[in-house]
Amino acid sequence: MKKIKFFIDFHKEEQWLVKMAAQGWQLKKQGPVYTFESAAPEQPTIKIDYRHFKKQADFIEYRSLFEDSGWQHISGTKHSGNQYFKRKGAYDDDIFSDTASRAGRYKRLADMMLSIFILFLPIVFISISKGTLGIDYLLNPKTLYFTPGLWEMSGAKFWGRFLFETPFALMRGFSWSISLALIILYVLMTIKSWLLYRKAMNDDDV
Repeated sequence: MKKIKFFIDFHKEEQWLVKMAAQGWQLKKQGPVYTFESAAPEQPTIKIDYRHFKKQADFIEYRSLFEDSGWQHISGTKHSGNQYFKRKGAYDDDIFSDTASRAGRYKRLADMMLSIFILFLPIVFISISKGTLGIDYLLNPKTLYFTPGLWEMSGAKFWGRFLFETPFALMRGFSWSISLALIILYVLMTIKSWLLYRKAMNDDDV
């Protein structure tokens, strides 16, 4: 079974995954889409960390450290960021040793979102400098059409040229809007992650 969900709050994601396990769905893989496999219902303890690794050896050592403590690594790669651990049974213990390390996952997430945001900025600056990003596209969509004299045409000739160029016009219009939307999204995700980091530093229950 596959499910599409989006979380910034790791604590809420952990709770959701525990509920899924109680319904007989074990997390197999997490990416843009959560993949579950049917399993016997259980009430496990699930914890999520956020880490990237440059070397596979470091990633293997990281997993082994937790597995030696009784935590099964159920999803995550060295580049995925989110690392999922499970322990059978409901436990009060955690994979984190203290509040700072628990909150640190949000700081690492915020840093990653900020770096992606910075990577998108040159695209916007280039679009502005080339005139492909502007409010005039929203106010006057006709500027997205490059066919000379299109708006003076009529009848079958107009509709033929109009329908032919419309897909290209939409690509021109949406290409910059997608980049802009992603930038806004990453800014919001960075802010949310930082707020959760501050909250986690002052809340032992997160």
